[in-house]
Amino acid sequence: MLTIINRLDKFVVKRADQDFHSKHGFIRKDDLKNNKAVTNTGVEFSLFESPFIDMYDRKKRMAQIITQKDIGTIICETGLGKDSTVLEAGSGSGALCCFLANICKKIISYEIREDHLAVAKENAQMLGMENITFKMADVRDKIAEKNVDVVVLDMPDPWNALANASKALKLGGFLVVYSPTIPQVMDTVAAVNSSHKDTLQHISTFETIQRPWEIDERKVRPFSSYINHTAFLTFIRKV
Repeated sequence: MLTIINRLDKFVVKRADQDFHSKHGFIRKDDLKNNKAVTNTGVEFSLFESPFIDMYDRKKRMAQIITQKDIGTIICETGLGKDSTVLEAGSGSGALCCFLANICKKIISYEIREDHLAVAKENAQMLGMENITFKMADVRDKIAEKNVDVVVLDMPDPWNALANASKALKLGGFLVVYSPTIPQVMDTVAAVNSSHKDTLQHISTFETIQRPWEIDERKVRPFSSYINHTAFLTFIRKV
């Protein structure tokens, strides 16, 4: 893929063997081989081979995705790296599993909806992620894997999957619960502290707020419209 960018816009192009058309005009296919190109309307762009993050922005979205600010928090709080194995439920549009597959050794993704699973697989294929195993199965019924480093539950009732998640985790591993609402957090932590206190320990719950700023010479202020709350992240550890 090819990234075409200037200060006004960014495009990711799948095919460089044909002219590229946009609202700024078109770039001839022969010019797509260069580092700089000008559209027929005189707009100049820089061109380069698309890095992962630009291709990631082209993913299809069906279900509400886990945002990059929350993905970054999950990575930092659990210490994920090149040797890590992560299990998630559910796949959704594949935003989390595809991002983690770019830095981790192996991802196992459980999903109970065929339409969501199809989109997640399509996104993984588009990004060239071959280290993701997709499963049409319910983690509330069974998790076959053992000794995984991190389990991420993005589901309405994560407390019903705590027992299976605990069995799947290695000692010292992290369980991360992604909850849009506080009642979900309350029920999850209550279940950990009552029914699973011998094997799971609640570490922390918080939300990550990202506030973008507008920088235009001396006009510097937060944007008036931006995404504020997405979800609460609850971190639990296998003990």
